[in-house]
Amino acid sequence: MNTGNISRPSQFKGTALDSDSLRSRAPSIFASGPMTGVSGRYTFVPTARIVEGLRELDWMPVEVEEQRIRTELRRGYQKHLIRFRRSSQMQTLDEWNVELVLLNSHDGGCAYQLHAGIYRRICSNGLVVADGSFETIRFRHAGLDPDVVVRSSLRLMEFLPRLAARVEQMRERMLEPRESLELAEHALQLRYATVNESPIHPGTLLTARRAEDQGVDLWTTTNRVQENLIRGGVADGRRDSRGVLRSVRALRGIDSKVTINKGLWGIAERLLGGETQPVRETVSLPV
Repeated sequence: MNTGNISRPSQFKGTALDSDSLRSRAPSIFASGPMTGVSGRYTFVPTARIVEGLRELDWMPVEVEEQRIRTELRRGYQKHLIRFRRSSQMQTLDEWNVELVLLNSHDGGCAYQLHAGIYRRICSNGLVVADGSFETIRFRHAGLDPDVVVRSSLRLMEFLPRLAARVEQMRERMLEPRESLELAEHALQLRYATVNESPIHPGTLLTARRAEDQGVDLWTTTNRVQENLIRGGVADGRRDSRGVLRSVRALRGIDSKVTINKGLWGIAERLLGGETQPVRETVSLPV
């Protein structure tokens, strides 16, 4: 596979979201105070203030989502996720671009979190890098200084060369069929207790949705699996006890998608390093 075009810019342009767009998609970003009932030690710092500080450092918001709520009390305070990209990457996007992923809520249920992310324009999907590669930065709301959160984004810039090298290594690492299947098996178990309980065979996760994703290198395979696992909609004929065709459902929850993405990145890194995949404890993730 030709890896020489990893830094070749395309004519695909990114679009920064203005404040009106952010407000319409995730009003909780602009909360004027915390949800009623949070601890008295809670220091309220609106996410909008952090967004403006990151903009001053040339981090542009490009994607946002807000957690669904089950009680009206949390409306306008719930968890939200914003992905940022450097302004220099907005005019000509490469095949992949590093992003800053910010998570927060104003209901006391989530600390400020900064993650490293990777946006792949071919599938418009965003991976979140596992903690083993980039230490997630978390800030407690008690005594929080918003300037510290903003300045911490600069640590991601120091991490960029190592992340770029890791992606290149994944692009150069060609997988044997058994290795691809091993990756898919462990990826399925990020969502389902066992492979047998999943709605599809692991090999179905390897299905390419477009010609650009037909490759056997670790990078392409990981992204192919990630899209099928997150976006769902794939089936291979398995049926439940009632005879209904089963398929992978799309994930909608912020926590679920971040957890799956980080887990998948970790699986790929261990495969790259020739490590044995750990036995996973059974987990249940909301969709």
